[in-house]
Amino acid sequence: MKQTSGPTKKAPTETILKDIRRATKRQFSAEEKIRIVLEGLRGEASIAELCRREGIASSMYYGWSKEFSRPARRGSRATRRVPQRPMRSRTCAVRPRR
Repeated sequence: MKQTSGPTKKAPTETILKDIRRATKRQFSAEEKIRIVLEGLRGEASIAELCRREGIASSMYYGWSKEFSRPARRGSRATRRVPQRPMRSRTCAVRPRR
């Protein structure tokens, strides 16, 4: 068996398949994302089943649900940041020796 060094060239069929997958990539509108997330929140079916039916990865669903809940969390008091006082330099607190 002969080993080659350096990058190997892909077969023409692999590049054609990659181009087809790239061209047929599904784009979901905001309405579709919201519909899918709300369907998952209803709990009538499991998230895995919902993702299989819609043809998406479960990680994509959870990313959408996180994105969907972000505006609600932004306004809550628990997540607001309290402005902090600037730190004083330690050299200010040191007294000169007598």
